[in-house]
Amino acid sequence: MDWIGDFDAYWAWFALGLVLAGLEMVVPGVYLIWLALAALATGALVFAFDPGIPLQIVNFVFLSLIIVFTARRVLAEQPIASTDPLLNNRMGRLVGQTGTVAVAIEHGEGRVRQGDSEWSARGPELEAGTRVRITGFDGGTLIVEPLRLLSDEGTQPPTGEG
Repeated sequence: MDWIGDFDAYWAWFALGLVLAGLEMVVPGVYLIWLALAALATGALVFAFDPGIPLQIVNFVFLSLIIVFTARRVLAEQPIASTDPLLNNRMGRLVGQTGTVAVAIEHGEGRVRQGDSEWSARGPELEAGTRVRITGFDGGTLIVEPLRLLSDEGTQPPTGEG
C-alpha cells in the first residue's frame, strides 16, 4: 500500500474530469461537462499549489457551482439556434404541405391523408379525394383549405401573344 502515498492528487482530479466528460457523451444534457471542467480546473490548481484534500473538495464544489451557473446564464442570454426548429414538432412540419381528404369533411370535421399518415382535420365542406393544403393545426387536428390551382382562380397562363 506504499503506492498510495506516492500518488499525486492532481491525477485523480484529471481522471475524474475525463470520466465526467466521457459520461457527458454517453448521457448528454445532465450538466456533467460543467462538472468535468470544474474537476480539470481543480486538478490544475492542485498541481500548481498542492492544497490539502478538504480544500480540494471545497474548491471543486465552488468551481462546479460557478461554472454551472455561469454556463446557464450565458446559454439563457445567447441560446444555441437550431438548424431545424421543427425537428420534434410533427404537426408544425406539416403546415404548408398538401394532402388528400380521406374521409369527407362534413360539419367542419373529417380526415386527411398526408404522406403515409391519416390525420383528423377541420376545414370547409370537402368531398373525399379533394386535394388540400394544410394551413395550421390545433392540438392534434390539422386545419386545411382546398388547394387552388391557377385555373380555379380565373387566371389563365400566358398565351405568348403580344
